[in-house]
Amino acid sequence: MRIKLFALCLLPIIPVFPASLYQQEESGSKPLTIDLQDALARARRYGTDVQLAKLSEAIAQEDIKQANAARLPSASGLNQYIYTEGNGTPSGVFVANDGVHVYNEQLIGHEDVLAFLRRGQVHMAEAAEAVARAKTEIAARGLNATVIQDYYTIANAQRKLANAQTSLDEAKQFLSITQKLEQSGEAAHADVVKAQIQVQQRQREVEDAALAVEKAKLALAVLIFPAIRLDYSIVDDSDRIVPLPPLSEATAQVHANSPDLAAARAAVTEARNGVTVARYAWLPSFDLQVFYGIDANQFAAVSSEAESTGRSTLPHYEVAGRQNLGYSASATLTIPLWDWGSIHSKVKQASLKEEQAKEQLSLTERQVQATLLSAYREAQTAFSQIESLRSSENLARESLRLTLLRYEAGEATALEVVDAEATASQARAAYDDGLLRYRIALANLGNVTGVFLP
Repeated sequence: MRIKLFALCLLPIIPVFPASLYQQEESGSKPLTIDLQDALARARRYGTDVQLAKLSEAIAQEDIKQANAARLPSASGLNQYIYTEGNGTPSGVFVANDGVHVYNEQLIGHEDVLAFLRRGQVHMAEAAEAVARAKTEIAARGLNATVIQDYYTIANAQRKLANAQTSLDEAKQFLSITQKLEQSGEAAHADVVKAQIQVQQRQREVEDAALAVEKAKLALAVLIFPAIRLDYSIVDDSDRIVPLPPLSEATAQVHANSPDLAAARAAVTEARNGVTVARYAWLPSFDLQVFYGIDANQFAAVSSEAESTGRSTLPHYEVAGRQNLGYSASATLTIPLWDWGSIHSKVKQASLKEEQAKEQLSLTERQVQATLLSAYREAQTAFSQIESLRSSENLARESLRLTLLRYEAGEATALEVVDAEATASQARAAYDDGLLRYRIALANLGNVTGVFLP
């Protein structure tokens, strides 16, 4: 019974997770077909890195609100009761206390007048928020590039599976030809054995290719689904070649849209404002405080026992009561005079951080430029090789066809046929890898420029 009661007490503090975290978004019985844009949209919805970056941005926005609020007047309430041991006098044992019973019920208003004129902390918080916003964009671009790469890796794996099946069919065709020629006495049994070895090798390649497709789909599923699922297919548009934009246009896009540059520039601004904030410690502070309420030996607006309060110097017969409810105000001007160089050290430290941020900005500019040139050259090279790879695939297919005809006519050996089959398989794989290379290069280029080509 005690265990049940303890469990019931724990129920209010046990977090309740939505059922959607344990269930698939769509029914697993219905296959799903997605295109690239759908995959990107799903990744933005479920991408953990982007969500974490957005949370950091939201936290930075709250820092701005807090920095603005710190410049404004504040109000607080003081509720205090002090008891002092009595000794037969109105003040009690401790002379510092105003009496045996002290009641404090006050509203306190406070404002640092000079702080209201200083906006350094606000500017620092705004710059930090700009850095967080740029990092959110960096995370989003990185996620887009990863999704595009995983998407076309699936397309590449599926193409290689189809190519492996084609190679298996070619090997089976050659096996059939060798068996027929052996039966008619036109081919040696060694040719049949070689053809059988080729068929077995191609069957293993088909199995490996099917496994590669499953692994590629798992890698993408982690990014685009709330729960792992493999009953989906993609729209393969790898053959649709998108031309590259001019280098000058890509360079302009980088300078205008690069989140890395934006984050580095905002970091410089944040560090510069940090120097300003550090210098505030050299300036005086001017505090205004207003108190309104009761600070008396009786919890009452007017004391009925003036003599017992110990507050009045007049005889009790001349003071029938004393007003307790009222206000007071104070103005404090604090001028820093000597701190053993602590403020100077903080200002110097802030200046060094500003220099550090500037150096980082300079390095980031060079890195972004180098990354752009590298990504553009990679995409340019991949683009220029696609036509050559397509031509090689066609030539290898034609070479295999002619070699088979020559073998059937007794003009070629089995070894030549096997070599032609391997060449055709390699040419198909090279063409598919070239398409994948170009798509990945475009994704990397888009990650730098912020413009992802469809």
